[in-house]
Amino acid sequence: MKHLTLAVLCLVAAVFAISCKSQKAATDTAQSASKGSVKGNWVITDITFDGIPRGSKVTVFDEASYNCFKGSQWILPSNNNGSYTLSSTEDGCSTATQAIVWSIYKQGGVDMFQFKKVGTGVKAKNVTEGYRVEISSLSATSMVWRAAVDFEGKTAYIIYTLQRS
Repeated sequence: MKHLTLAVLCLVAAVFAISCKSQKAATDTAQSASKGSVKGNWVITDITFDGIPRGSKVTVFDEASYNCFKGSQWILPSNNNGSYTLSSTEDGCSTATQAIVWSIYKQGGVDMFQFKKVGTGVKAKNVTEGYRVEISSLSATSMVWRAAVDFEGKTAYIIYTLQRS
């Protein structure tokens, strides 16, 4: 009788542990960005600010005015060797294509999109600087990045809205 009681208790504990683990895995999958959910072709459709006054001159990704990035095409293939193309004809914008190496990074439980700009003949492992933006929203057709920046000594945010193309 003692062995039967012990066996039943072990069985109940095992079923409980398996059911809790399955629920956690299902929840994590629904909330986390992955390489597979981000890969594809994207277009930045809007850029807004939180903590930065309208009309401010803002350069993004150490390259160009935020206006030049509106309409930019981001190609994010599964091999992580992607690119973005600036095609805006706004005053002061130049068309350009930049090769990047991208990945998803989890920082303190937050999903981050990170990338490095790579030049012709340059290996990504030799590039020491890059960019990280929080993936604050992700669906099959849209993604929102939130980038913390220093503005006049305070933390502000640049918010990028992307649509899958």
